[in-house]
Amino acid sequence: MSFIALFVSLPTKASTGRMRVWRSVKALGCATLRDGVYLLPDSADSAAALDEVAAQAVEVGGSGEVYRLSGCEEAQEAALSALFDRGEEYAGIAEEIKELGRSLTYLDGAAAARKLQPLVRRFEQVARIDFFPGEAQRQTLSLLDELRDAITRRMSPDEPTARQADVPRLDRADYQGRTWATRARPWVDRLASAWLIRRFIDSDARFVWLGSPADCRDGWLGFDFDGAAFSHVGAKVTFETLLASFGLESDPALARLGELVHCLDVGGLPVAEALGIESLLAGLRASEPDDDALLARACEVFDWLLKSYADKTT
Repeated sequence: MSFIALFVSLPTKASTGRMRVWRSVKALGCATLRDGVYLLPDSADSAAALDEVAAQAVEVGGSGEVYRLSGCEEAQEAALSALFDRGEEYAGIAEEIKELGRSLTYLDGAAAARKLQPLVRRFEQVARIDFFPGEAQRQTLSLLDELRDAITRRMSPDEPTARQADVPRLDRADYQGRTWATRARPWVDRLASAWLIRRFIDSDARFVWLGSPADCRDGWLGFDFDGAAFSHVGAKVTFETLLASFGLESDPALARLGELVHCLDVGGLPVAEALGIESLLAGLRASEPDDDALLARACEVFDWLLKSYADKTT
């Protein structure tokens, strides 16, 4: 393993420039080897980023030079890698997650969900610069997922539980012009699944919003509740189950959208844009009391996302 090192020197009086450089190296997740020497794991992106910081130092009358450190012995590599340890940062986030979990006894679900968002954001910020992830990240992510599940159960008691089964491949021709039913006041997985059904599976689909899963009639195709034709299977949320059922998971843009839906519905691996999309959908849900109107507007969001993902994957 090799590292990129930034050697920077700043004039004593350049307090503004010094702060700018410090914020830059902190945002990049640099480790401090000694005063004025900052490290990142070797990559083209790291080199380009540190070149920019070096240029910032030169702009304020200082100096900045970037070097590649390679050929380190195993013990040296271990010592340098240890400088990037994020254990204390994860520990602070984990303690706040536990505190929020203890407060669920007197907080309503919506208030708890609002308090969870900044914790998710902080975790994602640390995970983004955690170049050597280990047990601390895994444990913190597990706590975050458990708390998200607890809040979801509080807000949506009918949220489905995953069943262990194979996902059979189905023919879309057998699912045309059908009535599809899911729980009323749909949220991310149900909204995205309804969008997927209408756009890629059954363009003439009719949706029924159930007051209770027990209201689902014979002949209706239920989704995203226990006992439904399509719901959580193993590690898959309903959207991902539909992708697999109808052979859509090979589309990179749809697969990326599945990762986003999974992150927002049950947690797991962070997705950079998740919090922004969650806030947008929450605003739509709060402003649209009619579920058909809510779906229509949410479909526009998922159309935009798919176009963005398709552009990136090509």
